[in-house]
Amino acid sequence: PLEMCDDAVVLINKAKEIGEMTDGALDITLYPILKEWGFTTGEYNIPQSKTIDELLKNVDYKKISVNENTVTLPENSLIDLGALAKGYTGDEIMEIFKSHDISSGIISLGGNVQALGKKPDGSEWKVAVRDPFLIDRDMCVVEISDKAVITSGNYERFFIGDAGNKYWHILDPKDGYPADNGLVSVTVIGKNGLECDSLSTALFVLGYNNTLDFLKKHPENDVILVTDDQKIFYTQGLKDSFTNISD
Repeated sequence: PLEMCDDAVVLINKAKEIGEMTDGALDITLYPILKEWGFTTGEYNIPQSKTIDELLKNVDYKKISVNENTVTLPENSLIDLGALAKGYTGDEIMEIFKSHDISSGIISLGGNVQALGKKPDGSEWKVAVRDPFLIDRDMCVVEISDKAVITSGNYERFFIGDAGNKYWHILDPKDGYPADNGLVSVTVIGKNGLECDSLSTALFVLGYNNTLDFLKKHPENDVILVTDDQKIFYTQGLKDSFTNISD
């Protein structure tokens, strides 16, 4: 058992909740497999399938138990809060802004943008989303106020294997390999940065069809999906605030 600070407990509880909501598409106990691929160290390597199978035995977010500030993990389990920490940081910064009577502000944490209120002139903030096929270009612009815009994509951290295959850092907890279910970029737009951040990873893993099923049950956030055949899909709630600036 580990005694953890309040912030860590909030993240772990949220990770468990999103894990439940997405049938395990977000699983923070994947850390040993991420490490094996080299995504935590930059020393990239394609693991042998038997190594992955062995490590998968310890991947199961359901085995994390939280009792107030005491967190208990099974032996050989390690957790990684990378899919949630930036979103939570954004929420906390918004609270700090508010505590200083700031009514208008925007922050960018690399893939995570979060805005407080509208711009000082009363117009909405314009936030660009990166083109996953041309990563030095933007693909679309959304207009927001009081929301987070958080993207997970296969272009953020990846390496090319000797055979020319691309391997990216968002792994599918079911098999321990990079999630390859039809999506190359997922942007989640909503009031809560922590939720948007964790969902952007989970929906990337779920893939296009399962994400549509998820959105029918949980319509509270807006989503922009880019498929591997270069199509952009976005939810109805964005129809007046979305502009495509790509090919």
